[in-house]
Amino acid sequence: MSAATAMTPRERVRTALDHREPDRIPFDLGGSRMTGIHVSAYPRLREALGLAPVEPRVSDLAQQLADIDTDVMDRLGCDVRVLVPGSGAGYRREMVEADGYTSYVDEWGAARRMPLQGGLYYDTHGAPLAGEPDAATIDGFPWPDGTDPARFVGLADAARHIIETEQRAVMVGSISSGLSEGLFKMRGFEDGYLDLAAEPDRARQVMEKMLEVKLAYWDRALRELGPDVDVIGEADDLGGQDRLLYAPATYRKLVKPLQAELFSFIHARTKAKIFLHSCGAIREIIPDLIEIGVDILNPVQVSAAHMDSAELKAEFGRDIVFWGGGVDTQRVLGTGTPDQVRADVRRRIGDLRSGGGFIFATVHNVQPNVPVENLMAMWETWREEASYDRS
Repeated sequence: MSAATAMTPRERVRTALDHREPDRIPFDLGGSRMTGIHVSAYPRLREALGLAPVEPRVSDLAQQLADIDTDVMDRLGCDVRVLVPGSGAGYRREMVEADGYTSYVDEWGAARRMPLQGGLYYDTHGAPLAGEPDAATIDGFPWPDGTDPARFVGLADAARHIIETEQRAVMVGSISSGLSEGLFKMRGFEDGYLDLAAEPDRARQVMEKMLEVKLAYWDRALRELGPDVDVIGEADDLGGQDRLLYAPATYRKLVKPLQAELFSFIHARTKAKIFLHSCGAIREIIPDLIEIGVDILNPVQVSAAHMDSAELKAEFGRDIVFWGGGVDTQRVLGTGTPDQVRADVRRRIGDLRSGGGFIFATVHNVQPNVPVENLMAMWETWREEASYDRS
C-alpha cells in the first residue's frame, strides 16, 4: 500500500508502528491516559471545533481527564482509542469532603486528595505501606486481584466496536502505574527513595508484588481480547527535568530486570506493541528500554535535558517508535503564541516523521492553562504537515 493510498486509522497506526510511512502521520488525542485533555479544557476545544456543548465525562479521576467523544475524535482525525480496565468487584470508592479537600482511597490503598477550591488533580497524600513494614507485612498486604472478572466486563465488545465501527487502533491500559512508580505509591516518596538506596530488598519485594498483579492482569486481558489489541499501555516515570530520578546503576539493578520480565511476558502473548510512558530526561537508558522490549516511547519530553527530538530520531529511530513529542508543552503550548506553537509543531514533525515510527501527540496531557487558540494552532499545523505524499 503506497503512502498516497488512504488508510483506515488502524492501518495507519499499525504501519507507523512497523517503522513504515503511512498515508499521513497518525494523530492522537485521548488515545491513552498520557495523551488526553483536562476536563476543564475540553469544553473550549469542542466549542472551537464547532461542536455542540456536552457535559464532560471524567475518564481518569486522578488526572481529571475528559472522556473524548466520538464526534471530537472524528473531527480531529484521531487514530487510536484507549480501553481502561475497571476496578475489582470488591472495591468501592468513597469520596469525602473535609478540611478543604475532596479525598478518596484508591484500590491499592493509596489516599488521594484535591482542593475543594481551585483544585485541578487528585494528588497522592497517603501511602499504605509507609514506615517500616517487614517482609511478612508486605507479603500479607491485600494486593488487588489482577484477574478479577469485573475488570474485563465489556472490554472485548468495546474493542470490537473500536476496530469494526470506528476502525481505530486499540490501546489497552494497564491495571496500575509502573513498578518504580508503584514503589513510591505504596511506600511514599521519602520511604521509597530510602528503600532504593538503603533497603533494596524491601524495594524489590514491593515491586515484585506489583509485578505479580500486573502479570495476572495482562494474562487475562490478553486472553480476553486476543488479536483485538494493537498497543499495550504501560508507564513508569523514570526521569526528571535534567537527569534520571535515581542512579542508572540502581535502575539497572532493581527495576530493569522486573520490567524485562513484564515485557517478555506480554510479548510472548501478543503481537501488540508495548508503549512505555516515562517523562523526563531518560536518554541515557533508552538503549536499556529497547533491549528489554519497549517498542514505543512516550511522551518524548523534548524540553528535558538531552531529549532533542532530531537527535533522538537519528540515534534511536530505527529501534523505537516516538509517540508524542509533537509540541513542547512545557515551554510553548501553554505559554507561547499561536505562531510559536505552529513553528514548534513544524520543527518536531520535521525531526520525527521520516521513515514512520512517529505518532503525533502532545507531550503529556493538555493542561487547563492551554489557550484553545494554541491547541487549534497545533492541530491545524499537524494537518498541514501530516501527509507523507509531499509531491
